[in-house]
This record gives sequence, C-alpha cells and structure tokens, in this order.
Amino acid sequence: MIVAFVILAIYIVLIGSLFYGFQKMKPFTSDEVVPKMSFSIVVPFRNETENLPKLLHTLSFLDYPNELFEVILVDDESDDNYTITNYEFSISVIKNIRKSNSPKKDAIETAIEVAKHNWIITTDADCLVQKSWLKTIDAYIQKEEKRMAAAGVCYLPQNGFLHAFQNLDFLSLQGATIGSFGLNKPFMCNGANFTYEKKFFLELNGFEGNSNMASGDDVFLLQKAVLKEKNAVGFCLNNESIIATKSEESWNDLFQQRVRWAAKSTGYSSWFGKLTALLVFSTNVTWIAVFVMWLLGSLNQNWFALFVALKFIIDLFLLQKTASFFRIKLQWLFLASLLYPFFSSAVACYSLFGKFTWKGRNFRK
Repeated sequence: MIVAFVILAIYIVLIGSLFYGFQKMKPFTSDEVVPKMSFSIVVPFRNETENLPKLLHTLSFLDYPNELFEVILVDDESDDNYTITNYEFSISVIKNIRKSNSPKKDAIETAIEVAKHNWIITTDADCLVQKSWLKTIDAYIQKEEKRMAAAGVCYLPQNGFLHAFQNLDFLSLQGATIGSFGLNKPFMCNGANFTYEKKFFLELNGFEGNSNMASGDDVFLLQKAVLKEKNAVGFCLNNESIIATKSEESWNDLFQQRVRWAAKSTGYSSWFGKLTALLVFSTNVTWIAVFVMWLLGSLNQNWFALFVALKFIIDLFLLQKTASFFRIKLQWLFLASLLYPFFSSAVACYSLFGKFTWKGRNFRK
C-alpha cells in the first residue's frame, strides 16, 4: 500500500505542476493588429460529405482578408462524392499522394508542396471555426514573434454520459497541453488547430523520422520544433482562437481514437512527455489495483477512500481550470472519474500492440 501512495504522491506533484504551469500562462489579448500573415489552411479528409460543408460555412464568415488565405482540401481516397460550391475565398481540392504509413502526414506534405502562402494551418473536416480565428492567430504570431503556434480545441456540446466522459478526458489533455507550455516543457498539441511557418516546417525536415507512425502529425513536429528553437513555439491562450470539433458517437470509436493517440507516445522525444504518459498510466493501474484489493477485503475502506479522494481532487483542480478557459460545464464528473482508470489503462495496454482502426482502415502505429 505504501508503493501505491508513493505513486499517487508523484502523480499529485505532476498534475500540480501542470496546474501551476497553466496558472503561469498569460491570456493573449488580441489588440487591433493589421492582418499581415498569409495562411494556407490544410484540411485532410476522407468520406466527410456531411462535415465539410459545415466547416467551409464557418470559414466563409472569417473576419480576415480573402486574399490572405486559401483552403486546401486533401482527399485521402474518399468513397463518397463531394462537390465544392462557390465561395468568395480561394479553395482547391487535391488528391493525397501516399508515400508512408501515415495518410494524414502524407496529406499535409502534399498540400504544403502546392501551398501558396507562408503559413500552414491544419485543421480537421469535422471542425468549426470562429469568426476571429485567423485574425487572433495572426495577431499572436506577430506580437509574440512565433514560428509555430498551437491553440485550443474543444468538443461541441452534446448530451449523454458518453459525450460527457470523452469531454472530461479531452479537457484533461488540453489542460496538460497548456500546463506544459506554461512550464516551458511543451510536448503535446492538437493538429486540429496547429499553425507553423512553411519555412520552419522545411527546416525541421517535416515529418522525417516518424513517418512510419500512422499518427502524430502534430506532437512529433512540435517536439522537433522545441528541440530546434523552443522560443519560436507557443500556445495562443485566447478564447477566439479555439476550434470546436465533434466527439465520437460510440464507445468503440472513442476507444479506437484514443488508442491511435496513445500509440504515438512511445515515439516521444520529450522526456517530460514520456514521464507524464508513464506516470498517468502507472497511477491508473495502481487505482485499479487498490480497487481490487478493497473489493477482496484486503484493504481498509478508509485507505481506499483516501486514495480515490486525493486523485479525484488533484484531477479536479486541473479540469476546472481548463473548463473555465473553454467555458465548458463539467458533467458526470464523479462517475466518469471512476470509469476513467479502467478505460485509460485498457487504451494504454492495447496501444502497445499498435493496432487500431481509423477512417475505415486498419493501421499499425
């Protein structure tokens, strides 16, 4: 039992440090800045007839000069037929050129080769953007003098325990992301809202070195950038830069998605990222072990209650901080916290085999 509380104590220090890092982050104030940067918005997609029109509709309301951005849709072997209607901004559809085990990395590289503008900004087909999204990112890059910028992603609100559960899980990832930036040890970001200078991408040799892994177009590039020029990388902590995306509609889809995300952790170059992943996994497994010991009567219920309460409280600090920034209400919190160690541990163990389903295709890491 001593070992269990030692692991928990280290976990508390980790989450506490991420909370402290989040507290250190200064919200970015987007003052009136003359739009200057030109963006190529890259959207890899496969069978997104339902989602793409919604994304493009929100892009059509961007408060940004049309001549300063273009949209490049990269079709990754879609089976459905999607027809582009007329838009006032520049939009093109190109075919993905496959050359690696990662369709998304290939799609981004395919788009970058034909991109007209100096800045690449990636998002997903099932996302929705805010009116001031580009203007806020532009102001952040100008004022903070960054060459790469991550920004927030949240789920669109939906009812039910499944959506509440993955929302809490996603908030924890966003909280860890922002906290790590605040600690000046960034190791994670989300490719649904990720911006970088095209020249910087080429200086980093793009995805070279991790193209064998199906996922990770965001975190691996971020970690390479941090190793090369840490001060050039930042997180835009501004509500108007947040992008919203859809949560998964079934437990199986959620499990497969999280396995895909977890599988790339073995390829982290960041020691802090590796430590965080290992400690979160160890704490969740310990939680399950303590629960089993309590069920079998070999552990006093007071010790079990103390362990559960301490983990719940430290997690709640970071979750509430993150939910406050994203202006999201926490739901099903206690029940989700009881299920999370089992779900997270299963995802982590399964990801070691490196097998998952993504967009109707089977992958290995």
